[in-house]
Order: sequence, then C-alpha cells, then structure tokens
Amino acid sequence: MYAILETGGKQYRVSPGDTLRIEKLAADLGTTVALDRVLMVGDGDALTVGTPLISGATVTVTVLEQDRAKKVMAIRYKAKKHVRVKRGHRQYYTRIRVDSIEA
Repeated sequence: MYAILETGGKQYRVSPGDTLRIEKLAADLGTTVALDRVLMVGDGDALTVGTPLISGATVTVTVLEQDRAKKVMAIRYKAKKHVRVKRGHRQYYTRIRVDSIEA
C-alpha cells in the first residue's frame, strides 16, 4: 500500500515504515500526527485518486527529529563594482516515520 500526500508545498510518495524529511511541522518529538492532504492511495491493483484530495483519508506519522539542514551559501556578486554579499541559510525540517495509511 502507498499514498501520495502533500505537505509543505511538496508531494511525497509514502508507504508504511518509510522515513522521510519534510518541511517543519509544529509537533513535539515522539508525537503522532495525522496528515489529511492525501492526493492518491494505491493498494495492489486498486487505485483511488482524489479530486484533488481524498475525503476521509489520512496518513499517520510519528515525529522522529526536529532539526536544521546543512548551511547553504548564497553569494551575490557584481563585476567591476566591488559588490560582494555572502549569506548563509539553514532550513528547518522534520524527520518523520509513516505508521499507517487509512483510506
């Protein structure tokens, strides 16, 4: 069984037992969260597609980690003008484990 869900403006294909890194969720470590923006659910040959969401479908996940990604450096440079700007950015993320899919 698998599902395609949307969270943080991105879409993910998940199965029970998968771990993935998503945009930050406002949840504590070890808590379970029900994600209800499910776009599609596949179970063997049966395929359910939402328009755009499947009503009543949820994906239950457990929060494993709240952290920040590696630093990404952004550099702006203008030739012959002595303009050089260097900035760093660390994006917040949440690592989750998919527990179950209810369709």
